[in-house]
Amino acid sequence: MYQGDQEDTTIYKVVVNHEEQYSIWPSEKENPLGWKDVGKSGLKSECLEYIKEVWTDMRPLSLRQKMAQTT
Repeated sequence: MYQGDQEDTTIYKVVVNHEEQYSIWPSEKENPLGWKDVGKSGLKSECLEYIKEVWTDMRPLSLRQKMAQTT
């Protein structure tokens, strides 16, 4: 269904995977396999702002660990 210019009032939760990559997911849905809650929920804009603040290194955890071993 096309929502047009309707405001998104969905409550989302911030989720993180084993590579410490962040995303948002509708709070009423079960998390996708491999993703866990980080404890932040709210409107889409609030969740995205939280991710912007905490996800300062976009590299996957495995890459960060590998790079740390070579230095």
